[in-house]
Amino acid sequence: MKMKDKKSEQTENKRKHLANVAAAKAKRRAAPDLERAAPSKFEKPTILIVCEGENTEPSYFKKFKLTSATVKAVGEGFNTVSLVNRAIEMNRKGFYDQVWCVFDKDAFSAEDFNNAIVMAEANGFGVAYSNQAFEYWLILHFEDHQGGNMNRADYNKTINRYINTLGAVYDGDGSKIVSEDFFDILNGIEVNGKKSRMEIAMERAKKIYGRLSHTSPAAEESSTTVFKLVEEILKYI
Repeated sequence: MKMKDKKSEQTENKRKHLANVAAAKAKRRAAPDLERAAPSKFEKPTILIVCEGENTEPSYFKKFKLTSATVKAVGEGFNTVSLVNRAIEMNRKGFYDQVWCVFDKDAFSAEDFNNAIVMAEANGFGVAYSNQAFEYWLILHFEDHQGGNMNRADYNKTINRYINTLGAVYDGDGSKIVSEDFFDILNGIEVNGKKSRMEIAMERAKKIYGRLSHTSPAAEESSTTVFKLVEEILKYI
């Protein structure tokens, strides 16, 4: 009986030893996986910017040089509600930390414009709208337009009045591209000033936006919320 008990004890000890070895191996296998998973916390967030315009807005947002985020700016050629639907579709197919919709009032109906804003926000998207158009945001870099009516037909002439003497041209009736030279001017320091034109534009846009009720953004000409998107982007410079 003693020999049998001793044999049983040896068998049991061997079983425990093998179990411990297996557990140790499993722990060693698991450890590297945990170490590899940790850096994912520090992956750059991706900001998807879905733009109505196919040239101006994407060329502008792509000029920002970010160190801790990735911007994907696409010009879809859609407008208001159809643009938001396109953003929803793209968001379903991709992996984005933020989604922003950039569109203009232009000549679209107040209902379509206002509904697009509500729809985008309901889907958790940021909205950078302009009433009447994106170029109004660019103009605020140069003049303190107080938000009264300013027809988009005058935008191109107004912008070029400021940038032509500084060595840049904006072809608002043709290519509608924000060039490197133009962008550098937008982000440059104002003459005899300490702030960049971009900072000044943000302050002006915020001030105008703060005076409005937002019950019907379509009726709030001239105004823009592009400053909200730029403010977010600048966090990652």
